[in-house]
Amino acid sequence: MKVIISGASSGLGRALAQHYAATGATLGLIARRGDLLETLAAELPSDASVYVADVCDAPAIRAAAQDFLDRHGCPDIVIANAGISRGTLTEYAEDTEIFEDILATNVIGMINLFQPFTAAMRAAGQGSLVGIASVAGYRGLPGSGAYSASKAAAISYLESLRVEMHGKGISVITICPGYIVTPMTANNPFRMPFLLTAEDVAKKIVRIVENRTLFAVIPWQMAIVAPVLKLLPNFLYDRLFANAPRKPR
Repeated sequence: MKVIISGASSGLGRALAQHYAATGATLGLIARRGDLLETLAAELPSDASVYVADVCDAPAIRAAAQDFLDRHGCPDIVIANAGISRGTLTEYAEDTEIFEDILATNVIGMINLFQPFTAAMRAAGQGSLVGIASVAGYRGLPGSGAYSASKAAAISYLESLRVEMHGKGISVITICPGYIVTPMTANNPFRMPFLLTAEDVAKKIVRIVENRTLFAVIPWQMAIVAPVLKLLPNFLYDRLFANAPRKPR
């Protein structure tokens, strides 16, 4: 098996890399932090090609993809996991750049990762494109406008891509995790319900991909809560969440 993972240097990406490596998979690992990436690759029991690149840098991602294709052939699984999150408020002009960075990484970065592999997958008539979205994409969370917007966009983009790839042998899988113990959530100053470790979520994602489940929410409790929140009328949702704790800016 051949697997590409972006955002592989820490958190969920690292846990996914460790799990697939334990199965003997050939890995292509992409992340911005080269030192962490090299350390991870040295610890893995299977072959791993390391690419130090930002998913926002389309030419760099295309070059990494081409190198992997040349060395190992078409991947079986491409996981767009790279993502960032920060508290944001529209009223602050300085937050506009943060909005841009989050949207670029979480949405355009996903597109940049998938694009170089689609032709090879279509030619092979097989493969899975896996996008890590979030339950935060179900409704806009106060203080997290950029993150919520990026994940809502990711969910819609992945649905469009799934329909485009229908009948071509390529599975497009949308995964919406809830709260995960990662550096991204380490500074959240509020209780995080149904919190899971990155290792637990990685195991669940592997099963989802194996089963080719096209849309999944993790954990099962969030699979109940998130759709209920989406169905709440606006006046009630606004009242319930107006004073909710917010991610620090």
